[in-house]
Amino acid sequence: MVPGAGPFIFGVLNVTPDSFSDGGRFGSPADAVAAACRMADEGADVIDVGGESTRPGSHSVPADEQLRRTQPVVAELCRQFGPDGPVVSIDTRSAAVAEAALAAGAIVVNDVSALRDDPRMAALAARHGAGVVLMHMKGTSVDMQIDPTYIDVVREVRSFLAERIDAAVAAGIGRERLIVDPGIGFGKTTAHNVELLRYAGTFRELGVPVLVGPSRKRFIADITGAADIADRLAGTIAAVCACVLAGVECVRVHDVAACRRAVDLCATLRGTT
Repeated sequence: MVPGAGPFIFGVLNVTPDSFSDGGRFGSPADAVAAACRMADEGADVIDVGGESTRPGSHSVPADEQLRRTQPVVAELCRQFGPDGPVVSIDTRSAAVAEAALAAGAIVVNDVSALRDDPRMAALAARHGAGVVLMHMKGTSVDMQIDPTYIDVVREVRSFLAERIDAAVAAGIGRERLIVDPGIGFGKTTAHNVELLRYAGTFRELGVPVLVGPSRKRFIADITGAADIADRLAGTIAAVCACVLAGVECVRVHDVAACRRAVDLCATLRGTT
């Protein structure tokens, strides 16, 4: 993935009992693999497998439990997809979980802590030549939504991401392997999320691809009144379209089929297909 390429779709595959949108839906590895294969058929470029919820108020999940949830799924997806199918990504802050996934064939680590939570993560990613998603989160999942405050949210998030790019490169991770994510919903109010989406294209000035994950999030309910998560598809598509038209290279979504159609149309309008 290079700046200006795409748009690429990351399909969300949470193998957790408590994720805010789809927790508990995939109670067995077979269910999770089937869901991933559906997303692949619908046009996902990346399947992002996570075994730890990072929704507001959630608590850390031990690495061994994350491994129990994710490893059978990652291994089977890598076997089925092979080198020509969608990329498999592991959504984790744990180097132990990431190492097992990379050994099984995953090639991207999506770290919501931007390599800060586990001191072994950066060296591990560098050693494997993995792609790394660096996300901004203010605080922790336990406290991030308790009165998050910024003077200039776009400037502050961008400064943080620039610093994390430098840290990753200093740790031996090639700049061409990095993606940044402004962290919609992670320590932000609705007003902050709207501002980040409004200026999503400016994060491309950091010189690496940008990933944005607005899918089904609470800010959509605040703006549209869609309190039921199942009713947030229209808002998700609107946010995804805004990102693609702004030049964002990657979007992370639950509803792959609908978002693929919207992304492809926006890419055509943008003149990138």
